[in-house]
Amino acid sequence: MARATQARGSASRVTTLKRRSEYLRVRKGSRCATAAFVLEAKAHDESTRAAEGPRFGFTVTRQIGKAVERNRIRRRLKAAVRDAAPNHASGEFDYVLIARRAALTSQFAALVGELARAFMRVHRAPKRVR
Repeated sequence: MARATQARGSASRVTTLKRRSEYLRVRKGSRCATAAFVLEAKAHDESTRAAEGPRFGFTVTRQIGKAVERNRIRRRLKAAVRDAAPNHASGEFDYVLIARRAALTSQFAALVGELARAFMRVHRAPKRVR
């Protein structure tokens, strides 16, 4: 039993956004839409500079499906972020992933690949004012 706890605890945790104001601030940043999700990104401002590393927010609306499906999509997106973020996410950014229905049925490797491409795209996208 202790072995299973160690294996579960050894996975790196994703630092998440907690407040609605943080989600709204990221909304004003750059975006990249894919079939499975929309990735929004914005650099930290002075008030959030204390946070080390990238922070992530996950949004899965009720339109996607029932609670079981929404939770499964959220877990898949978090796992994809754990795989792709160390190599592609910038430590000075906050990110929000808005799930789409395709995130439930797409292959996990394809999901991670789309996420890696989306990270590159939001980092090189020009900052547009909303």
